[in-house]
Amino acid sequence: MIAGMSHEPARASAIADLMRAGRETSRLSTVFRYAIAERLGLTVSDLECLDYLAEIGSATAGQVAERTNLTTGAVTSMLRRLQQAGYVTAERDPADRRRMIVTLRPERAAELERPYERFAEQAKQLVEGYSGEEVMLLVRHYGRMQAIYLAELDRLRNHDPAQ
Repeated sequence: MIAGMSHEPARASAIADLMRAGRETSRLSTVFRYAIAERLGLTVSDLECLDYLAEIGSATAGQVAERTNLTTGAVTSMLRRLQQAGYVTAERDPADRRRMIVTLRPERAAELERPYERFAEQAKQLVEGYSGEEVMLLVRHYGRMQAIYLAELDRLRNHDPAQ
């Protein structure tokens, strides 16, 4: 018998289990995002926009459109709605008056974080139980998954005929 061959069925089974677990985690993450958005009276796209702004500070409408995978028209409507609801401010870019710079109002940030607090604490406790090596494996894994998602989103946006 070739070395390592006896472990192939176990490895294939473990990989299948990992793929199933990843799909289920993704599904639950989506359901969780919808529940949070509903609790806040927002759409999931609104929430993605606000999360993005909380992460980077300010962005142009075009950057928000790219991040949320929405058309610029849909983003314009969303940003108008979020501005009227008091979540964001929108000001003309002094360097290019055609562009709008959108910023999350800092006093609303805590309200957006509140529904995630218990989940974030439990996730932190979970990760603290991992070794440094395990954490680095997960960081690499998530980084590689993000790259795959970004490449696939790019293909979908560009109407790649292979899709």
